[in-house]
Amino acid sequence: MKALGPIPAGYEADGDGRLTIGGWDAEMLVNEAGGTPLFVYDSRRIADQVSRFRAAFPGVALHYAVKANPYAPLLEAMAVLVDGFDTASAGELGKVAHLALPISFAGPGKRDQELETAIRAGITVNLESEGEADRALAIAQREGLTPKLAVRVNPPFGLKGSGQKMGGLPSQFGVDHDRAPALVRRLIEAGADWRGLHIFAGSQALHADALIELQHDTVALAASIAEEAGHPPPEVNLGGGFGIPYFAKDQPLNVEAVGDALAKTLAGRPKILADTQFAIELGRWLVGEAGVYLTRIIARKESRGRTFHVTDGGLQHQLAASGNFGQLLRRNYPVAIAGRFGSAADEEVTITGCLCTPLDLLADEAMLPRAEVGDLVAIFCAGAYGLSASPTAFLSQPMAREMLI
Repeated sequence: MKALGPIPAGYEADGDGRLTIGGWDAEMLVNEAGGTPLFVYDSRRIADQVSRFRAAFPGVALHYAVKANPYAPLLEAMAVLVDGFDTASAGELGKVAHLALPISFAGPGKRDQELETAIRAGITVNLESEGEADRALAIAQREGLTPKLAVRVNPPFGLKGSGQKMGGLPSQFGVDHDRAPALVRRLIEAGADWRGLHIFAGSQALHADALIELQHDTVALAASIAEEAGHPPPEVNLGGGFGIPYFAKDQPLNVEAVGDALAKTLAGRPKILADTQFAIELGRWLVGEAGVYLTRIIARKESRGRTFHVTDGGLQHQLAASGNFGQLLRRNYPVAIAGRFGSAADEEVTITGCLCTPLDLLADEAMLPRAEVGDLVAIFCAGAYGLSASPTAFLSQPMAREMLI
């Protein structure tokens, strides 16, 4: 038997023991959507996360990282909750350009056409290299425009214990911190509208102490760069990195502790940052636990003493749950049988998708209530890096449906 991840708090069973999402019966939502597989996103849970952030980080701007989930109705709902969108491609720019919020554009491989599109639209470009700065300035000069440019910094430190470290290493992301002041001066001398610094050092952290240390060091680094450059930054994007529990023994991040510590750090920040606006960009922490992936069992079979449920979904929609989105050692996501959500586990089963590959594994040797053909399997923590981060064209399977409730 292999442990399942913890189901996020707030998901409940109705009087018949069936899973409800946002107060709605899961089976009813599937019928309304027209079938499975289906991603359901609970807008109320997302709004509650934003409210929790606002309470913990007063005065700090909140940006939504579009890469976490670019589903159009979700972006429209998010537009009234956050202060800006952080994008990583021209495609993402196009998804939020009409939503009337400030937009930033990061990514190490921006094409000239993408730079021109962003500069024409008045979007802040987070420069990842001196070469990208040269191209952006040349495009702006050619078009007679004043570009909004920020410098993404590759810091000399990373986020301890994070799922992905993006600082303290040689990297395609950002300008090494010791070269950033010279680039800032060059941008300002060239007549650009310098918008500040973007410092992102890691993601998926569950330990408050690590984030507290990171944010303290990031503020100090921003001040050091500003002092050497001789210009205070209008904004410092502190990155994100807030994680959610996916696996057994994971504990939720103490966001309030992180907020209290950041307030103290900002209260004592160097004078050169006195008028700087600070922002945090979040994706997974805002939407991850608000999403549930529903897939139906189409076969129940026994093989060499093991029971398998084969579903109509799979890694083509939920690559992360299969373990193929960066897990070094595969572990089970939180999974449940939707129609017996209130029942005790009574059999060990392995749940797979319908693809012709042994990698298509959604839950391995997990204890769950007995289920039959036709029952719904619910995979939680599916609101971030789900459908858009999966190989949807693999084996030409049908696309999953999505629904915001």
